[in-house]
Amino acid sequence: MAGQRQVASMLLAAALLVATFASIPTTVHSIGVCYGTLGNNLPSSSDVVQLYRSKGIKGMRIYSPDAKALAALRNSGIALILDTGNGGGVLGQLARSASFADSWVQSNVRPYYPAVGIKYVAVGNEAQGDDTRSLLPAMRNLDAALARAGFFPGIKCSTSVRFDVVANSFPPSSGSFAQGYMADVARYLAGTGAPLLANVYPYFAYRDNPRDISLGYATFQPGTTVRDNGNGLNYNNLFDAMVDAVVAALEKAGAPNVRVVVSESGWPSAGGFGASVDNARKYNQGLIDHVGRGTPKRTGPLETFVFAMFNENQKGGDPTEKNFGLFYGNKQPVYPIRFN
Repeated sequence: MAGQRQVASMLLAAALLVATFASIPTTVHSIGVCYGTLGNNLPSSSDVVQLYRSKGIKGMRIYSPDAKALAALRNSGIALILDTGNGGGVLGQLARSASFADSWVQSNVRPYYPAVGIKYVAVGNEAQGDDTRSLLPAMRNLDAALARAGFFPGIKCSTSVRFDVVANSFPPSSGSFAQGYMADVARYLAGTGAPLLANVYPYFAYRDNPRDISLGYATFQPGTTVRDNGNGLNYNNLFDAMVDAVVAALEKAGAPNVRVVVSESGWPSAGGFGASVDNARKYNQGLIDHVGRGTPKRTGPLETFVFAMFNENQKGGDPTEKNFGLFYGNKQPVYPIRFN
């Protein structure tokens, strides 16, 4: 019980720090790129970081606490989403054991932060099944471990969710969470000040329903406007509509002030219906150019991470999974792309 009171007091002190510094302006880097490593032809981590910097990419997401990637990121100025990973039962261990959470922070955060700009820890990526029950206790234990180490609120825990956690996503104002655990997660994030990390893919929505969703609407091309009579807003692209459906779900869950960070979004250049170099270029360039303005419901910069930096030739599943990259393994672009 004394230990619990100590953790509570540290979290309260951290919350007071958040309140104290809330009025100080902070820079939001609206575009990052996810760095996946499921390929046998990819550059070294140091070369990858150099490529990010040469292209002016200000954010990165990695899917596990890879020591080589973390070492390469030292003093790079790149903001990082660091995933715990889903494998090896890590979510269950984090949920059950405060000491395991402490060990995780000591191994994967303390040796690197603040030289590595870890901004968020993603506790699970698209967790499903039994893992969903571990999310909230794992986030609590990891936030408490970060507080004990003196890293909270500089680093905040969240989880990265699939878009299908939202039910009734059309029109956007009808969005609500499909399962009860997400409302609990949303209210917890409201208490810590962390955003919800959401993977948002108009590609899959278009691929699964090309009869009702036009390619132009899905790829940021002009010519389509959809009105949401529920909130009175007009939508000129599918990405905005999907993000605002997540916002509506947060509001219905009692967490209207929780920000959304788009932790993945992209379009494949090959391997399936609608997957082409031209469509991928239009979508990803449109995304990069657009997110600085935000969505109709939430204007202003929307922090977004493009998926992914490289084509990954060892990914399983649908053939498109190997072809989401902006670059080939030799660091040459799949198509011309510019970052603001």
